[in-house]
Amino acid sequence: MTTNEKIVNFFKDRFPLEKFFILDLLAHKEVPVHKLTFGYYTGGLTLLFFMIQVVTGIILLFYYEPTISDANLSVEYLANFIKGGFFIHNLHTWSSSLMIFFGITHFLMTFAMKSFEKPREFTWITGLLLLGITFTLGFTGYLLPWNQIAVNATKVGLQSVQSVGQLLPGPLAQIPKTIVSTFQGGDEVGQPTLSRFYVLHIAFLPLAVLILISVHLLLVQLHGMSQGVDKPSLKVEKFFPEFILKDLMAWTLVVGGVLVLALCLPFEAFLPYPLLEPFNALGPTPGGIKPEWYFYFVYYPLELLPFPVLVVLSMIIIGILVLSPWIFRKTSRKILTIIAAIMASYLFIITVFGQQIYSYLKP
Repeated sequence: MTTNEKIVNFFKDRFPLEKFFILDLLAHKEVPVHKLTFGYYTGGLTLLFFMIQVVTGIILLFYYEPTISDANLSVEYLANFIKGGFFIHNLHTWSSSLMIFFGITHFLMTFAMKSFEKPREFTWITGLLLLGITFTLGFTGYLLPWNQIAVNATKVGLQSVQSVGQLLPGPLAQIPKTIVSTFQGGDEVGQPTLSRFYVLHIAFLPLAVLILISVHLLLVQLHGMSQGVDKPSLKVEKFFPEFILKDLMAWTLVVGGVLVLALCLPFEAFLPYPLLEPFNALGPTPGGIKPEWYFYFVYYPLELLPFPVLVVLSMIIIGILVLSPWIFRKTSRKILTIIAAIMASYLFIITVFGQQIYSYLKP
């Protein structure tokens, strides 16, 4: 077999477009039933919260003013003086965190179930890209209210990216600086930064998600549900209508829960008010500045470990994740489940108890 034929067959195996016929897929697609079956629902829940983000975000656009003079005022006006504004704003904020939560859960479950094995390598890689963009959506959206915690946390995040350049050789050292200057738009976080984050948050990143999620879902449909466990499950259920109906039931329960949260519990209730005051460039930086909870997994190590060590570890971990389909090609799902459980335990401990750990190690 020639090299060209090998390349063609490689892509034919991973993009079997000749199989794509939606009615046939619905009629014949099956879902394995086993102890990790609940993992198949996490991707749909992530998609659900992305759709809520899009709908509520469009409504917020009617009132939000992307200027440093009016951004915070427009958010306050929406929440306090527009009928239903508090609910829409709170629903958008809660669904942002829940989208990231279920995105992380979906990543851990697909890793544990070895959903990246041949021929699903590109399904895995598109999923990793989607997770990365989801975090970037959270980062860019965090700045938009233009309050104390948002601006100062953004400064720390951008400074951390720029600091990576000090560890890179030659021309590579300019890449982080170029990235920061492009998104920051100046020497300091200001109006150009807000404008660029706003455009990224409402246009470029959602468009990237739509493109990638279309490819991701197409690949899932073409290859079907992954086996999920080492020993193939003898019990299966039809994707349509059995699995779809269960998926819709899960959506209904989760949406009901987040609606209650949005109505009864402001997301900002977990923060002291001074951090929510409009940003004052001339005032002192208030204490307690931290990123959102979903960045704690890197924030607390950043506080505790030497920066070069953290950068090297991060690059190694990212490389391992991207190359997982090849690195763990012969690894059993039992071992992968243990690794996923270790990752989940770390994320839980550092998110819930990170401040106590930091206070203990650095009093």
